[in-house]
Amino acid sequence: MTVREILKMGDERLLRMAQAVTEFDTPELHALVADMLETMAAVNGAGLAAPQLGVNLQVVIFGTGAVNPRYPQEAPFPQTVLINPVITPLDDEEQLGWEGCLSVPGMRAVVPRWQRIRYSGLDARGKVIDRMADGFHSRVVQHECDHLIGKLYPMRVRDFSKFGFTSVLFPGLDDNTDD
Repeated sequence: MTVREILKMGDERLLRMAQAVTEFDTPELHALVADMLETMAAVNGAGLAAPQLGVNLQVVIFGTGAVNPRYPQEAPFPQTVLINPVITPLDDEEQLGWEGCLSVPGMRAVVPRWQRIRYSGLDARGKVIDRMADGFHSRVVQHECDHLIGKLYPMRVRDFSKFGFTSVLFPGLDDNTDD
C-alpha cells in the first residue's frame, strides 16, 4: 500500500471521462484500491476517486467508518469500494451543503446535490452493490462519481458568495485538505 499524490484542480487529467473497469479481482485492481484507501486515510478524506490519482478508471471509494475530523457534524457511513457506478435520484429533492475536495485543497463551497439516491455498481471482486443513500452519504457518493465524468465541485456551485477558504469559513476546523 502506498500513499499517492492527489492531483490538484488545473491538472487536465481531472477533466477526463473515466473508462469502465472490465477486469475484476485482479492484483492490479486490488493494489489500486489498497492505495486509494491508504491515501484517503492519510488525509482524513470522506472519499476518493481513481482520477484524483491520475488513474483513468471508474473506481471510487467513500465512507467514514467513524466520525471524520473534517466533517465532525456528519454521521459515519460504511466504507465502500464502488466500480462502474450508476447513480439514480429517488426524487427531485435537492439539498444544499458544504463540500470540499482533496483536489481543491483549503476551500469549500455550498453545492446542490440530490437528497436521496440509489447507487449501484460492483466491488473489486465483481460483486454487485445496490444501495440507497441520503444526506451526507448521498452527497459524498455524488461528489466522488462526479470525478468520473471530469467534474469538480466548483463546476456545480450556483452561489459564489458561499465559496471560499476553509480557514476563513470554518475557523478552527482541522482541514488543511478537503474532500
